[in-house]
Amino acid sequence: MAEETLPPVLSLEGVRKSFGLGTPVETEVLHGVDLVMQRGEFCALIGPSGSGKSTLLNIIGLLDRPTSGRMAIEGQDTQGLDDAGQTRLRGHSIGFVFQYHHLISAFSAAENVMMPMLVDGGWPTAAMRRRAEELLDQVGLLPWKDNPANHMSGGQQQRVAIARALAMRPSLILADEPTGNLDTKSAADAFRLMRKVNREQGTAFLIVTHSLDLARQTDRIIQIVDGRIVEGETGLLA
Repeated sequence: MAEETLPPVLSLEGVRKSFGLGTPVETEVLHGVDLVMQRGEFCALIGPSGSGKSTLLNIIGLLDRPTSGRMAIEGQDTQGLDDAGQTRLRGHSIGFVFQYHHLISAFSAAENVMMPMLVDGGWPTAAMRRRAEELLDQVGLLPWKDNPANHMSGGQQQRVAIARALAMRPSLILADEPTGNLDTKSAADAFRLMRKVNREQGTAFLIVTHSLDLARQTDRIIQIVDGRIVEGETGLLA
């Protein structure tokens, strides 16, 4: 029997997004975006300011809906999902890393990593705590597990944020300028950590960045210009 082929982690077909629908100032920001990411890909999304990167990322992250077109996450068509269904799919299949870590400052590192599990499960358990500690160990922060987030360096906080993004074992991490608020060394450390997770766990990454140097260290560069995907380059490993 042939081995079953898993669907792509992400598939967009003809995705369009307009704002101000039905008004004199209606504006289409995304113009028929087609994009496929396979499982385990490590990609950069680049483009000038105003090109539609943030709008596209919000749609992929199920934080906004396209005006038209289709999108599937791990083969699950998102078009027919209600808000609760999208929330469930987002919680289990997608992790987020932002430029600003958005940790809860008074919570410990472990408690911050547990947050996605608490949102899903509703009540803290010993298994959640073990999972948080396992992830903090993976990012080199287990000795700081009980430290409040606001007592950690910027680089440490971003590593906690990466651990938090992995809490629900998502197949896709969306990283929006994840090194943009860090010094050079901390930025390099955070990037190496994401690459390590990608290679060891097979988690796909889509990294939005303004840094062409960072983009060239990914496996594939996806460029968006004026709301359209233009031909990306491959094989740009550093």
